[in-house]
Amino acid sequence: MSAIELEALRAWIGRQETRTDVISPVPVAGLSATLDYPAPRAARGEPLPPLWHWLYFLPAAPASAIDRDGHPRRGDFLPPVPLPRRMWAGSDIRFAAPLRVGDEVERVSVIEDVSHKRGRSGELVFVTVLHRLVRGGQLAIEERQHLVYREAGGDRAAPSVRSPAAGPAPGQAQWSRLVQPDPVLLFRYSALTFNSHRIHYDRDYATAGEGYAGLVVQGPLTATLLLDLLERELPGVQLQSFRFRGVRPLLDGDAFRVQGSRDGDRAELWALDGSGALAMTASATFPRGEV
Repeated sequence: MSAIELEALRAWIGRQETRTDVISPVPVAGLSATLDYPAPRAARGEPLPPLWHWLYFLPAAPASAIDRDGHPRRGDFLPPVPLPRRMWAGSDIRFAAPLRVGDEVERVSVIEDVSHKRGRSGELVFVTVLHRLVRGGQLAIEERQHLVYREAGGDRAAPSVRSPAAGPAPGQAQWSRLVQPDPVLLFRYSALTFNSHRIHYDRDYATAGEGYAGLVVQGPLTATLLLDLLERELPGVQLQSFRFRGVRPLLDGDAFRVQGSRDGDRAELWALDGSGALAMTASATFPRGEV
C-alpha cells in the first residue's frame, strides 16, 4: 500500500456517526435462549448484561449495498480499505453506568485511527473506532473497537493480527466450560447482530473465498461466552472494564473451551481451540472491593 493510498484512508479519521436505539426486550430474549438460559436474563427496567449492547445500533444496509463478503460496502462511515478480509480483532470497553431494558440510548461513533503494517500474513490495515453510548445525557459505555483488514487467503492456523503467536493457556483455570460451536449457534448469533458476513454461515465462501477450514465463530460471540462464564461463576458481579483480543480463529465442529481465573479486582479469561491452542485472551476488572 502506497503512502498516498494510506493518506487517503487516514482522511476518514474524525468521521462521525450517530445512532439511536431502544434497549428492547426481544434481542435479550433471543441471546438468552442462544446461550441456553431458560428465561430472558433481563426484563424491562433491569440491567442489560455486559456486552449485550452489541445487539443494538445495528447497521441496516439495503441489499443493493452489500458487498461480496456479505458486509455493507465500505466508504460510507468505515474507510474504503482495499483489502478483502475484515475481522473484529478486539475491543477495550469501560462500563460507566448500567443500561437497562427499555432505555433509549444514543451511540456516537468516531473513526479514531487508521494505520498500516506488513505482517507475516501480508498487508494489514487497522481501523480503531471509538463508540460512546449515552443514556439521558450520562455516559454508560465507552468502547474502542479494533478492526483489521487483511489480504486474501489464509487457513485455520493463521493467527489474528496484533496478537501473540498461538500458545497454551496463559494461566491455571479456576473455571472451565466446553462449548460446541455448530452452525445453529453461529446462525442465531449472526441473526441477533444482523451480521451477514458469509464466513459465519456460508461454508463454501468461508473455505474457498477466504481460506478457512470451516465456518468461523464470531469473535464477539467468543468474547460474550468468556464473560458469560465469568458471570455464571460470580453471579451479580459488577464490571469496571473488559478487553479482549483474538489470537486465532475458532471453527464450527471443533469444540473449544472458555476458561478463566480471578485474582482480587481482576479476572483473566481465555479460549482454547480443540487442540488446546490459545484462540482469544480477555481480562475484566471490578470496582475495588466488588469481588
